[in-house]
Amino acid sequence: MKELRIKKRVVNVKGELRVPSDKSISHRAVILGALATEITVVHNWLKSEDTLATLNILKALGTEVKERKDSIEIRGTGYSFEEPKGVLDAKNSGTTARLMLGVLSTQPFFSVLTGDESLRQRPMLRVVEPLRDMGATLDGRESGNKLPIAIRGGKLKGIAFFNKRASAQVKSSLLLAGLRAEDMTEVVEPVMSRDHTERMLGVFGAEVISVPEERGHLIKIKGGQELRGTDVYCPADPSSAAFACALAVLTEQSELLLKDVLINPTRDGFYRKLRDMGALVSYENEREVSGEPVADILVRGGGGLKGVKVHPEEVPSMIDEIPILAVVMALAEGRSTVKGAKELRVKESDRIRAIVENLRAMGVKVEEYEDGFEVEGRGKLKGAYIKTYGDHRIAMAFTIAGLLAEGETVIDDPECVKVSYPEFFKDLESVIEYL
Repeated sequence: MKELRIKKRVVNVKGELRVPSDKSISHRAVILGALATEITVVHNWLKSEDTLATLNILKALGTEVKERKDSIEIRGTGYSFEEPKGVLDAKNSGTTARLMLGVLSTQPFFSVLTGDESLRQRPMLRVVEPLRDMGATLDGRESGNKLPIAIRGGKLKGIAFFNKRASAQVKSSLLLAGLRAEDMTEVVEPVMSRDHTERMLGVFGAEVISVPEERGHLIKIKGGQELRGTDVYCPADPSSAAFACALAVLTEQSELLLKDVLINPTRDGFYRKLRDMGALVSYENEREVSGEPVADILVRGGGGLKGVKVHPEEVPSMIDEIPILAVVMALAEGRSTVKGAKELRVKESDRIRAIVENLRAMGVKVEEYEDGFEVEGRGKLKGAYIKTYGDHRIAMAFTIAGLLAEGETVIDDPECVKVSYPEFFKDLESVIEYL
């Protein structure tokens, strides 16, 4: 599929949908399973290009993996990996790269980690510098800011680190390194980032302290703890569910039930913001699965939507959903703003620039800021040629926009959705009705 041409307009969205499992949890489940002792079984694991990058690196480090139809069985190494025979490739996955830098820093051997052209341009110094402070030797392009990065790990010492960007990947990398470091590793964040690593470490038997403090939020882990293999059940990804949710919200008479969705409060900011806009979104059958809050999300169309502001402290809980939220903002009444989202500049693409350019192409008035944008809602979109920049979230967000636009919309690189949601187009077709 070289280009996707969207000519039909959606009337409504009906039915039930279980979107793919959460990408963040799928990454962490196989990593912790490989670090633990004994057997871990990961149920409903997301098989995508990003998560396979993580799994293949773990295999290259000597982890025994059995892939079954609906699960993955991992024989844990007890934090004792084999020295890899070749360069380890994180492909397009920033999560893989940053978390594995933490893991590899604990290992008493030499390794080299790289990625694809896009990932090799993304900043790594935010992880490399604190890992160096813990005692690991890391070197790469631009003084270690860019992949490839060579790692000589070994004996580490715990540190206290202020995670000023509230990056879950940085925090997770340091916690995974701290699990094998001397003494205590502490991470303080101004705003609490997604906490899947802390929750899952608890499921594997580790003790993690997570408490509010003066500067924001404190997470502490004591070195020397052993992880024990367990069963992990992966819920549906709220970021993947956001696209169908938005389409249902924006079409009259729609009623969609999104099954088994993760509603962790560090991840569900998009759904809370939709409610602020006047959308009819509710959580049903709330429960806990493998240490995470999960619910079925009921979405109804027809709610009159109004413009909203996204404040800097809200951004971490909806960072991946901002592209699709921008599409909703464009079809709401009044002005909407996003501030404090500079991190979007260094994702798979410069997402702020991609959002602004593509909304303008669809006839929307948008003002671009260094850390966000302002959208003037206009209630309608016109078809346009969409530049995805190879970014899966831009591709999916503007596919939704195209389904609501007047005239033809062309998505230049629909294949990039496979990074996180391989069945995206098929799933959409299963619940939408056209004019």
